[in-house]
Amino acid sequence: MPNIQTLDPSASPLSYFGAELRRVREAHGLKQAELGEKLFCSGSLIGQIETTKKVPTREFAEALDRALRTDGLFSRLIGLVLRSQLPSWFRPYADMEEKATYISTFQSQVVYGLLQTEAYARALLSVEHPHKVDEMVAARLERQRVLEREDPPVLWVILSEAVLHQEVGGPDVMRGQLARLLEFRDDPWVNIQVLPFAAGQHTAMMGSFNLLRFDNDPDLFYVESYDQGHMTANPSVIKERSVGYARLQATALSPEDSAAMITRVMEERYENRS
Repeated sequence: MPNIQTLDPSASPLSYFGAELRRVREAHGLKQAELGEKLFCSGSLIGQIETTKKVPTREFAEALDRALRTDGLFSRLIGLVLRSQLPSWFRPYADMEEKATYISTFQSQVVYGLLQTEAYARALLSVEHPHKVDEMVAARLERQRVLEREDPPVLWVILSEAVLHQEVGGPDVMRGQLARLLEFRDDPWVNIQVLPFAAGQHTAMMGSFNLLRFDNDPDLFYVESYDQGHMTANPSVIKERSVGYARLQATALSPEDSAAMITRVMEERYENRS
């Protein structure tokens, strides 16, 4: 008799997903290998996901729903599963980011998470989380779905020019990432500005920060350090940082000139390298 691992669906969203996968699979009278054939994957992968040894992707969840005719069950669960892979200290911010109607961010070192390509995110996350990079990349890409909603938030991004020059993942990855930024030139809800080195001292010399606005809740200010995030709705902080952000917007290049700079850096710094 094979040793069947007992599953506790209440342990975590990932455990619940695995338990539901096993329940539905067995209800269809399918062995792991048989379900794997339907999904063009191995039975071993099915087993790893059922026993929480591997985190499923959104593509896998959607394929499950099609193969097992589960009316979107796994597609609905996957958002919770992937969100649970975010660092625990970051989840409160991710929850508020998803609800925001207006997101303003200044980034001094890296591209904001909602605009990162998969390759760029993978290169960043592999530095600190080499053993969980697949799961964390999937979670980051899941966050980006907020921009695909029928009524997405307004996203205003100011990037230090340093972000364009800080090579992450090599020239190919950077070309792809800068090209990704340029794709938003005609997006009515996404605005990208570059704060050039020539701007000198500015109101965000202390580093990156985000401001979130909501329809029916107080504004929030968010900043993070190495292993924790700090979020506040303190009116004096919101007022100070909002004015600071407005000054950054006035100091940064226009969206049109920013796109021109991004294009120039992409061509001059990364185009002829591989």
